[in-house]
Amino acid sequence: MPRNIRQIIKDTIETGALDYGILNPEQARKFIQQTFDATNLRPLIRHEMRTARTGEIDKLGINSRILRSKVENTDDGYRAGVTTDVLQYATTPVRLPWEITEETLRENIEGQQLETIITNYMTTQLGIDMEDLDLNGDTETDAADEDYDFLKINDGWVKQLAAGSHIVDRSAVDGGAMSLDVFYSAIKELPNKYNNGKLKWVMSPHRYQDWIYTLLNSAVSNGGIITDGRIEDPCAIEVVQCANLSNDKIILTDPKNLIEVSTYNMMIRKTTEGMHAIMEDKRFYVVHLDYDPIIEELDAACLITGLAEI
Repeated sequence: MPRNIRQIIKDTIETGALDYGILNPEQARKFIQQTFDATNLRPLIRHEMRTARTGEIDKLGINSRILRSKVENTDDGYRAGVTTDVLQYATTPVRLPWEITEETLRENIEGQQLETIITNYMTTQLGIDMEDLDLNGDTETDAADEDYDFLKINDGWVKQLAAGSHIVDRSAVDGGAMSLDVFYSAIKELPNKYNNGKLKWVMSPHRYQDWIYTLLNSAVSNGGIITDGRIEDPCAIEVVQCANLSNDKIILTDPKNLIEVSTYNMMIRKTTEGMHAIMEDKRFYVVHLDYDPIIEELDAACLITGLAEI
């Protein structure tokens, strides 16, 4: 009986056809953009494409209160200053290999379109995995961890934030229970210059649902109801639900402060030739790319930790 594609690949989203082989810069950019559609957070972050695997990204800044009074026909020599700095990046080469038997291609109701469909599904999963690594990567992961081979690839944003951003630890406050104070304590940690309307709360779906439950339970306990949906966004800051972030943490930052650096040295390769392909009657595929998650300004982010398990 022909097999349905849903029995072969699950939990996927189609993102369009891909070319095979070495991608030119425009194709590489398009491919990365396709991976962005896989999650809620990835479309919001900043992405930088570079030619070199390691290097620097320029960071420019302008001081505040730079306006001065004017005296007619006079140049007092004052010039507003521009601050410059650089962000270091070092991309890690990664790959996503898979294979499909010729029998699978023949014996399914999708016909020859199955090859393209599976490739698109792999692209989507690549986007999900890249976000997971962006957040949770840790080169010091214990070798006994079942996800060691995955998590050890790089150091993600959570580890970087824990090492250098503002930290709010709620573990000793009501056992890490959800409350409005959780959010206001984080807001107070950020300098005012970053509280500019671009901030977002990044939290897991379960954490967000726990927050909604807290709101509803509080309203019911006090004999009222919630009529304004805006209160669901704590401190009037929008929530981005991110399934790859653990339930015990919340990130407060402008998503553009989170950067994923990739290189144009990207390849999607396929072969139906060679001893293994012939003897096993298979097609082999692999995606090669280099990337690194970095943060532009650690001072512009706050990491909430120690929240109670849900």
